[in-house]
Amino acid sequence: MKRKLTLLLAIVMTAMMILSACGKQPTTEGKTAGDTLAVNVGPDPDTIDPALNSAVDGATMIIHAFEGLMTLNKEGVPVPGQAESYDVSDDGKVYTFHLRDGLKWSDGQPLKASDFVYSWNRAIDPATAADYEYLFDIIDGYDEGKLNIQAPDDKTFVVTLKNPVPYFLELAAFPTFYPVRQDLVEQYGDSWAVDVKTYIGNGPYKVTEWVPGSHITMTKNEYYWNYDKLGVENIKFVLMEDDTAKLNAFQKREVLFIDDMPNDEIDAWRDKPEFHLEGQAGTYYVSFNTQKAPLDNKLVREALILAIDREFIVKEVSKKGEVPAGAFVSLGLTDADPNKQFREVGGDYYDPYDYEGNLEKAKELLAQAGYPNGEGLPQLEYLYNEGSGHKAIGEALQDMWKKIGVNVSLVSQEWSTFLNTRKNGDYMIARNGWLSDYNDPISMLDMWITGGGNNDAQWSNPEFDALIAKIKSTTDNEERYRLMHQAEDLIFADSMLCPIYYYVDLYLMDTSIEGFWSSPLGFKYFMYATVKK
Repeated sequence: MKRKLTLLLAIVMTAMMILSACGKQPTTEGKTAGDTLAVNVGPDPDTIDPALNSAVDGATMIIHAFEGLMTLNKEGVPVPGQAESYDVSDDGKVYTFHLRDGLKWSDGQPLKASDFVYSWNRAIDPATAADYEYLFDIIDGYDEGKLNIQAPDDKTFVVTLKNPVPYFLELAAFPTFYPVRQDLVEQYGDSWAVDVKTYIGNGPYKVTEWVPGSHITMTKNEYYWNYDKLGVENIKFVLMEDDTAKLNAFQKREVLFIDDMPNDEIDAWRDKPEFHLEGQAGTYYVSFNTQKAPLDNKLVREALILAIDREFIVKEVSKKGEVPAGAFVSLGLTDADPNKQFREVGGDYYDPYDYEGNLEKAKELLAQAGYPNGEGLPQLEYLYNEGSGHKAIGEALQDMWKKIGVNVSLVSQEWSTFLNTRKNGDYMIARNGWLSDYNDPISMLDMWITGGGNNDAQWSNPEFDALIAKIKSTTDNEERYRLMHQAEDLIFADSMLCPIYYYVDLYLMDTSIEGFWSSPLGFKYFMYATVKK
């Protein structure tokens, strides 16, 4: 999961305020005032429409306001959410979900199985333009544009898959598979998801205040089926992008949680009880626009990949304890043998620790491409979003590429502008990152199909597309993993992206918070959190 196009927040540039259900207005204090927990997981969200979002920070907000048939527990295992139970046919292709009694939307209207039928079909509708629409391609009827899903009654939802899918229940817990209100979407269009009055969900919390550029406050949803187990009355998502501003707010206890911090402050905080560092299934990488010269030349791309000192970046620049990446599919994902990791079986495509050897090969490749010592190569442009960490990595890359004669200018853009630029392919080289959406390597591979909504590289390889289709149709698990390794082989045979390191999850959290957990997929769970008085 990455960041995606922002909806036009100009629609809601007027602050919208509604008092919480308890009649207490959330305050700006991050402590316990008004029973409000103030946290920061990012800046203004690109979108918090479940079908349109492909951002980790947006997903964190969505999982508080919506819920799928399944949800993930602290261990990352899918457990019943809106569905109380489910049955699976003997052939593993038909799932029948039985919804809980008395489910309601946050405005009190009843939630029905037909809401899922509408929402899933909306997600694959070309008019919706959902980046993640390809996730539904494992469901029968996808190829015809209408999913084989039924609601025989208000409490029963039936899904027919093309073939058994080992990760289907995890998809049923993924935000793109959440229900949305048909009447609101059809009446208000895209603006339904940016207005506090129409942003009606079915999750543990509901949006009660939204001030763009400042905060989004959510209040416990009195209609949620598990209401009695919820934590604080209000969760205030304070919207900030600057790392230094985040740390200052944390130190003043204006927020009790921040999802990032300035790299140069990490060592000073590393041994403090507020400092947390956890594993995360994802990869920080560089996108090449494979359709733009000279990056349409595979040899140029490969030279840029090899000219990077990844050890220096993780030790001297990012400093979070990341692992230099020699491939794209991240650490932490298992292989056909669950006792082995996909990365262990697949190995590296270059030695991420052999900088000197890689550097010499990079120079040779650039010469083969017709640009000896960079001669004749036009200046390239590296695009990144604002943030001290991304800037520092960009400067390091600029210096490393200079050593093979490649001149690169750095361009920083504000968050939503950056996302639009990268999404539309209006760049040469850009910062990127991807967290797996579920515990299966296909989540880091099927994004690269031709025309895929998350294929920022504008890459197209018919052989790769055919492999992904075959992976999704086979029922032989050994064969499936063998093919996934082949798919990753094709990515590096074409040098279409440049891995830097495998992510870790760093955050600062006040010691007064209890009941919080973080997922290796990047989601943050505050709905059951409390703050000690």
